[in-house]
Amino acid sequence: MATYVLIPGAGGQAWYWHRLVPELTRRGHDIVAVELPAGDDTAGLAEYADVIVNAIGDRADLILVAQSLSGVTAPLVCERVPVDLLIMLNAMVPAPGESPGEWWSNVGHAQARAEHAAREGRTLSDEFDVLEEFFHDVPKDVTAQAMALGEPAQSGTPFVKPWPLARWPDVPTRFLQSRDDRFFPLELQRRIVKERLGIEVDEMPGGHLVALSRPVELADRLEALRQETLP
Repeated sequence: MATYVLIPGAGGQAWYWHRLVPELTRRGHDIVAVELPAGDDTAGLAEYADVIVNAIGDRADLILVAQSLSGVTAPLVCERVPVDLLIMLNAMVPAPGESPGEWWSNVGHAQARAEHAAREGRTLSDEFDVLEEFFHDVPKDVTAQAMALGEPAQSGTPFVKPWPLARWPDVPTRFLQSRDDRFFPLELQRRIVKERLGIEVDEMPGGHLVALSRPVELADRLEALRQETLP
């Protein structure tokens, strides 16, 4: 049995994992779905890491799954607790000394997103369309639940300070990317992951919120990565 520590992206809602949790539980694992203090302007990356470490407690056999923005925080956790495997899921890969706020322009995010939209025959609007970018492949009933919860708050505090690590932690790392992600396009992620982590991207179908759109398939892929990577 492993302990899957599920870390959400911007907005910090543990609810994001609610369709994946039962799938991993049925496979015999302990699950920690973390709720981050995303709306707290006093909380930055260090405080996010504190919350995750406290949620883990004395659990062992840890597999961290870092979604989107939490790709910046999860490595900090790996420096503080013994992690068996870090799985980056449609995640931001930081560089030493780079703030999360600088990441977007440093990696060419806007251009990559526009080019991806053009390949799909879409034109990006001036205002960010959450339904088109994030929920395009999420079932309608799940989308309705998310809309009923309201847009989660996300403070700008975690984006300000430079990423504090001098190098990537010495932890086995895999990167799982959804092929249909409109926010972090596959082509962009392939390049960043190769340049910054020196590994190849593992791919699966789905958009940015794949835990909501394809929980069964995601659970299968996480398990496959665990079995491939760990003895």
